[in-house]
Amino acid sequence: MSSVGDHFITDTMKLQCEVEVINRMLPTFGMRNRGRGNRAVLSIGKHHERNIKNNSATVHLLICTLKDKAGCKYKLKENIEQFFTKFVEEGKATIRLKEPAVDVCLSKVSYCKLARVDMRMLCLRKLRKLDLSNNHIRKLPATIGDLVCLSELVLHNNHLETFSVTLCNSTLQKSLQFLDLSHNRLRALPVQFCQLQELIHLKLDDNELLRLPYRIGQLTKLRFLSAARNKLPYLPCDFQRLCLENVDLFGNLFEQPNPLTPTIQLQIPMTLLETAARATVNYRIAYGPHILPAHLCQDLDLTKTCLCRRPCLNSFVQVVINLNLHQVSHTVVLVDNMGGTEASILCYFCSLTCYSEFLDKYQQRNR
Repeated sequence: MSSVGDHFITDTMKLQCEVEVINRMLPTFGMRNRGRGNRAVLSIGKHHERNIKNNSATVHLLICTLKDKAGCKYKLKENIEQFFTKFVEEGKATIRLKEPAVDVCLSKVSYCKLARVDMRMLCLRKLRKLDLSNNHIRKLPATIGDLVCLSELVLHNNHLETFSVTLCNSTLQKSLQFLDLSHNRLRALPVQFCQLQELIHLKLDDNELLRLPYRIGQLTKLRFLSAARNKLPYLPCDFQRLCLENVDLFGNLFEQPNPLTPTIQLQIPMTLLETAARATVNYRIAYGPHILPAHLCQDLDLTKTCLCRRPCLNSFVQVVINLNLHQVSHTVVLVDNMGGTEASILCYFCSLTCYSEFLDKYQQRNR
């Protein structure tokens, strides 16, 4: 350990937390550590010794407090004996150094009030878990998508209003398995969100969501979904394709379904656009901006699926019905305080014939 009289490069990653430096040799001399931490600023950066002629630098940990603003530095390279992270979820961690024989105990690491993500963090190419919870982050940098090994992303309790399409199109498609977006300000997620097809656990609780991703059924590996305490009036039709172990939709504003009052938007005869769109989807014809204009690609991405499995674009019958969530999940958290396990779901029919067949079955069940 030494005070920082030499040059410490200022371009460092900084963290505010409580720090207690425990000297492991004191008990040998019958002495005790004082047993309490101080508020400090931690920096990790390169340090140049003045007595070294060349321009080499070593990585150090710098700890600065109000009483010691110059700070104390500790060499990190080949000097970390152990890193204790058992209580990291509680904002606690300990770095055990070889020389000097001290434990650097960190606490209150959470709630750093970060307003943006430090871009240097994104140089950690092998990072598997990134926890940015309990901050003030409004927007995520697109370069998070460059973390090719990232499997867990925790953004609980921030100020996010959107989730970037760029992230949906990034390498996260092949790596991200756990995503926590709970306690933010999200009102919707982009259609491209469902390209994150490795997702197993998705948390969307306590946002302002007015709808779930339209193509949510494409998340074939999703097993745990929670979107409690949002403003969902209904679920997308594609929701029926999910195969979950646990679902929690408690406290949403689901509409009262009434299959007898449909919204009819049928085009008779069908337009050329409708006919071509149905054929493209039905026969799984590949398309993209290199083949079709961008607005037509967007239309095709929003193609609806009739209960008969046939596609429809702008010509359909729309109706809200009830879905028993046990049809898509092994375990269901009650939807309301009345013990219900049903939620409203928006369904489409490609023709009056399909709607009539559904209506006949519905009326037979309710006689």
